[in-house]
Amino acid sequence: MPSITARQSGSDVESIVRANAGTPGSLLKILEQVQESDPKHYLSEEAMRNIAEQLKVPPSQVYSMATFYSFFNLKPQGKHSIVVCRGTACHTRGSLALLNEALARMGIKGFKEEEENSATSLDGFASIRTVACFGQCALAPVVQIDGEVKSRMTIGKLVTLLEKMRKGGAK
Repeated sequence: MPSITARQSGSDVESIVRANAGTPGSLLKILEQVQESDPKHYLSEEAMRNIAEQLKVPPSQVYSMATFYSFFNLKPQGKHSIVVCRGTACHTRGSLALLNEALARMGIKGFKEEEENSATSLDGFASIRTVACFGQCALAPVVQIDGEVKSRMTIGKLVTLLEKMRKGGAK
């Protein structure tokens, strides 16, 4: 595992902790900001240990919060984020085919949705995640790309979006 200095400096983590320590919900705010400031958008083991040390709390408290909330990443994430809704409405309207297409286009093999809800392409281009429901059932199937919800998604639309992303174009 690369050292924290390769991703973000310990002083970055320390300044985030100093700015938020003692405020209501401080640990949650700190974890969010540290993850966002990391180039790979995740909470490394080193960063979590550093946070615990700075807050003078057990590392297990930091880890517990980081694993409780699904929006925290404990593994490096890709440059882009692709989230496929797997709720009932989206499933019945083809979200499994969309998920499989995205995985194939990113070169991700052996993804087992029942075991883990996310995977990152080997080249670091994108992370693909599944969610139980976006609450957009009338617009199913729904895919979120870099935070933007795309409704009534088809494989053709998805392929076009992914190709544009690869070329550095708009989503």
